[in-house]
Amino acid sequence: MRKLLFLTGLLLTLSEPGFAYIGPGAGISVLGGLLGIITTLIVAIGAILFWPIRKMLKKKKASKSESEKQQVPES
Repeated sequence: MRKLLFLTGLLLTLSEPGFAYIGPGAGISVLGGLLGIITTLIVAIGAILFWPIRKMLKKKKASKSESEKQQVPES
C-alpha cells in the first residue's frame, strides 16, 4: 500500500501541466452557482431567525385586538 501511494505521488509530481483554454462562460456559470448557494443559505438563515420574531408579533397583535374588543364603549 505504501508503494502504491509513493508511486502515485511520484507520478503526480512528474506529470506536466496541461494548458487548456477555459472560456468566460465557465467562470460565469461557477459564479452564478455560488451566488445561488449563498443567497439560499442567507434566506434560510434569515427565515429561521425571523420565525420567533414573527410569532411574537402575531401574539402581540392578537392580544392588542382582544384588549380593544374589551374596551368597546357602550352605546
